[in-house]
Amino acid sequence: MLRDSPRQESLVPTQVTRYRRSSIVPVLLIFSAACLTGCSSQGKVTGDWAEGVPHNQTFKRVLVVGVSPDLDQRCKFERFLAARIRSESTEAFTSCASVTKRDPLTRESIEEAVKLKQADAVVATILVSKEWHLKKGGDMDTRGGGMYKAVDSGWATGYYGAYGVPVIYGEFKTAPSVDTLKGDVEVTTRVFETGNATLVYTLDTVAKNLEDRASGLDAVTTPIADRLRRVNLIR
Repeated sequence: MLRDSPRQESLVPTQVTRYRRSSIVPVLLIFSAACLTGCSSQGKVTGDWAEGVPHNQTFKRVLVVGVSPDLDQRCKFERFLAARIRSESTEAFTSCASVTKRDPLTRESIEEAVKLKQADAVVATILVSKEWHLKKGGDMDTRGGGMYKAVDSGWATGYYGAYGVPVIYGEFKTAPSVDTLKGDVEVTTRVFETGNATLVYTLDTVAKNLEDRASGLDAVTTPIADRLRRVNLIR
């Protein structure tokens, strides 16, 4: 019995190690599978403050605007993003549910919604899949832009005005929308405070390998809301 005891004790660590390994492997496999289906499509966000604005602003009543000539696309996107912005500390409203006339998208209609909901911020996201460039002499040129690329030089050239509303609506109306949110997508989001329609913060969101509209909307809107919380624009 005395000779057998050391053998029995020496087997215990090996058995524990095997048990631990057998338990860990399935967990790692499950985690890896989850990443293969979800992690690769999660959007990535970069952001920056507008020049000269205070960095200690936190908004409690946010109006969400999808800048798209496609009303269906616009309203679906707004609902997704508003749901992710909404919390115990932050109320979020969609422009589609807050304006008297949803189409066309105008500054007047957005200001109407701001007043109705007493919003202190507007979060506007471009959902059109072409880039706008400024030619010499000030004329607009519609060159460039991937099929689903909505990151846009129009912010800088003045094509989009306060609250993301297009200044040249005729050209905007014919711009193709990012209506499927499949494949690779890039969108630009801007945050405005409503006191003077002043730009506060800009975000660029990139999502890749999107398989369908639902996963695309989630992959784009979730990181936008997460970044807004990270910089304390919402809570």
